[in-house]
Amino acid sequence: MPEVSALYAFIALLPIVAVMFFLVVLRWPATRAMPVAYVMTACSALFFWKVSTVHVLAASIRGALIAISLLWIIFGAILLLQTLSESGAAAAIRQGFMNVSRDRRVQLIIVAWMFGAFIEGASGFGTPAAVAGPLLLALGFPALAAVMCTLIIQSTPVTFGAVGTPILVGMAESLNVATVETAIAEAGIPYAEFIYQIGVFAAIPHAIVGTLIPLIICGMLTRFFGANRSFRDGLGIWKFALFAGLSFTVPYLLVAIFLGPEFPSLLGGLLGLAIVVMAARRRLFLSGVESWDFPPRERWQPDWIGTFSGEAKVASKPMTLGMAWLPYVLIAALLVLTRLPALPLKAWLASVQIGWDNILGTGLSQGIQPLYLPGTIFLVVSLATALLHGMSGSQVRNAWSASARMLAGPALALLFAVALVRVFIDSDANASGLQSMPLELAGFAASVAGATWPFFAAMIGALGAFVAGSNTVSDLMFSLFQYGVADRINVSHLVILGLQALGGAAGNMITVHNVVAASATVGLVGREGLLIRRTIYPMLYYVIAAGLLGLLFSYGIFADRF
Repeated sequence: MPEVSALYAFIALLPIVAVMFFLVVLRWPATRAMPVAYVMTACSALFFWKVSTVHVLAASIRGALIAISLLWIIFGAILLLQTLSESGAAAAIRQGFMNVSRDRRVQLIIVAWMFGAFIEGASGFGTPAAVAGPLLLALGFPALAAVMCTLIIQSTPVTFGAVGTPILVGMAESLNVATVETAIAEAGIPYAEFIYQIGVFAAIPHAIVGTLIPLIICGMLTRFFGANRSFRDGLGIWKFALFAGLSFTVPYLLVAIFLGPEFPSLLGGLLGLAIVVMAARRRLFLSGVESWDFPPRERWQPDWIGTFSGEAKVASKPMTLGMAWLPYVLIAALLVLTRLPALPLKAWLASVQIGWDNILGTGLSQGIQPLYLPGTIFLVVSLATALLHGMSGSQVRNAWSASARMLAGPALALLFAVALVRVFIDSDANASGLQSMPLELAGFAASVAGATWPFFAAMIGALGAFVAGSNTVSDLMFSLFQYGVADRINVSHLVILGLQALGGAAGNMITVHNVVAASATVGLVGREGLLIRRTIYPMLYYVIAAGLLGLLFSYGIFADRF
């Protein structure tokens, strides 16, 4: 009955509201907020969804195993940063960027937007923040600014991150059911082509909405971290920012249309990076633009700074820019080589798996692929860097000990955050006859929205990513549901599924997983609520703009598409 549906939708919403309330309103650190929110979620599962105690415990264990994977990635990213700082490479990289441009806005666009998009295309799963955030810190950015901006760019590239995993796994697996396959076969569309077209219909609104992201991050940088606290200082670079946005989104869209979902972010980021660096060197679109920098470090607010200052140590002997950049070149190369399905490395590395099958007899399973995780690549490159840069034993020990200390803070928060997520998602195994919490919530939202659903479709994708910390998991949770809503209101399935994929990417800006993990890589723990309060605005821009496009596409331009 509607009243019951509304009640259960409200109960399902409580864990999400609790997380936002504790982090954003009460400004609790995640180390305190996530354990309390986890208890609330477990109680909802036990007493309202009637999930068994054993199943809640098994879901929590599953979450803990996933958290271990995330912590391994974080440790590897921190270790690389500390290694580069100890070797003097960070100082050389910083000077190299100063030679390209001393304007912090230009540096931000190159490192966060362009390089971050490329890394997302290669690896996904939060890696851009783990790579680009520490690099910005090494360039002299405040830790809070580095995290905020790298979180915001985890939007446009994410749908095609990890060589297209959210589409090729999230969408393809969720929609791999007889009813969908029969319907698209009757429409004369091969299943593989249908998945391909979902990527295209995600890329179209992404390319439109995402083009403004470089301008947004510049405006937020100057508003929150400038001496004048002014958006205008960021908007002063609007020509270059729009050029940088298009340098990524145009090839990104073309690749999605002509090559498929594996390479839009990877190739778009790589081509865009080359174009934008060349333009910055030649000061294209920067003529008459005054260079912008942060106020002197002694005037920085305390909450801007993490436990790692980011001040780079000068190498004991001169280091070329090429040698300083070599670790990042190795990371990019290894991520690409180990993620391309055509190469044997991916299958071999992914085949090595440890974990727990049928946890506590519940049917839930979770594995860890230690060799395939980006953290292992960070570790290997860190060890190689020690040799290539001729580091002493004491320098290596300093890097490892500092990295271990920095990991302690986020560990507790991540363990409870991911456990909360798994209890929330795995609540479908219950004695109440209800669907899982996220599906009950989404179903009620769809019943209320009716024909206006295209406006809200991306928001559901963002909700899934906020809860699960993953565009792929959001697509797994909601793609079949979104397909059913499109059927019910007689609008294009491709448009709605494209909006789901887009929303799942936008939600990455505020997901607690990413916020905690990204903060940890620069030694910034306890500011999660502040970061969410700031990144929620660009996330809302993203899903609202996409929603308006969704209405236009559903009832106008693409009304006749399947």
